[in-house]
Amino acid sequence: MTYSDGTRAVHAGLPEKPEVGDPFLPGPVFAAPFHLDPVTGPGQNDYARTQHPTRRALEAAIGQLEGGPTLVFASGQAAITALLLSVLRSGDTVALPADGYFTVRAFAEGTLRELGVSTILVPTSGPYPDFRGVRLVLLETPANPGLDVCDIRAVSAAAHAGGAIVAVDNTAATPLGQNPLALGADVVVASGTKALTGHSDVLLGYVSSGDDALLGKVETWRKQTGAVPGAFDCWLAHRSIATLDLRLARQTANAAAVADLLAARPDVTGVRWPGLPSDPSYAVASTQMRRIPGIVSFDLGSAERVARFLTAASLVFAATSFGGVHTTADRRAQFGDDTAPGFVRLSCGIEDAADLLADLTAALDG
Repeated sequence: MTYSDGTRAVHAGLPEKPEVGDPFLPGPVFAAPFHLDPVTGPGQNDYARTQHPTRRALEAAIGQLEGGPTLVFASGQAAITALLLSVLRSGDTVALPADGYFTVRAFAEGTLRELGVSTILVPTSGPYPDFRGVRLVLLETPANPGLDVCDIRAVSAAAHAGGAIVAVDNTAATPLGQNPLALGADVVVASGTKALTGHSDVLLGYVSSGDDALLGKVETWRKQTGAVPGAFDCWLAHRSIATLDLRLARQTANAAAVADLLAARPDVTGVRWPGLPSDPSYAVASTQMRRIPGIVSFDLGSAERVARFLTAASLVFAATSFGGVHTTADRRAQFGDDTAPGFVRLSCGIEDAADLLADLTAALDG
């Protein structure tokens, strides 16, 4: 039977045949080594860096939602760098989003360049180059922080025609917003720190792929570098996924209301939310995505005005993350993004929309 997203999120990764008296979600296993058979050696678990039951349960949950086998990492950055370093070799070229997460570009300009890997930067909305000679194409859609969207199926087809592997950063959308593997991508990478877990209390990343050989390389990298999350973080993440559908529904509804509010104000410019019919990404987003994330971007004109806005707001926490249950906002230029001084990324939480709109209005009026 095919279940809807909310049901899938609640039941993802749970034991198929629980014993009487077992909890719905088994608690975290706090162990580094496990008993070995004195004769035959390791069983299902041997050492926590390579095998761990709590981590496996989380990987099963995310894999069921993304549509492919999954490996989890200690952070989103650990996941993306594991993919890049396990796939790319000296002389290779990687295509990265020019408007995506800036730390990935910094990693490419530093570590990858020193290893002999060349980088080309491509805007998420295009135009796209000829991908012949490119080893890996990384897409980030919606892009963070500008929120442009690209057609995953079309770009994947063009990249594959040029012989490239396609990876999609699915952090903003989450697997309940879109499934890149079903749209032609070879790999999904994401930060689970954001909306997937959604409570601003855990660092997490993951890589999902139906390509066993590729995922095997990433797993070997993880085993040998030890970039694994701890048992309690895995359990917290798994527990939080159960409410993903509910949280996203409120965040999306809040973002729609906030985008409408901001777009109607003459003192706010550059409002972006892919769910707005007037947004440049609306046509692609509305056909490719099942749900638009709760992130809105806009420009208040100056760093000083952003500071006054964040100081005046009572329900908007100044923080450099997104996807949590609390509404947060930050001025992206101060963190390295190539954005205007007054550019704001606002992540809608799950507060009541009326309260949030009243608070934003008062803060902007003030």
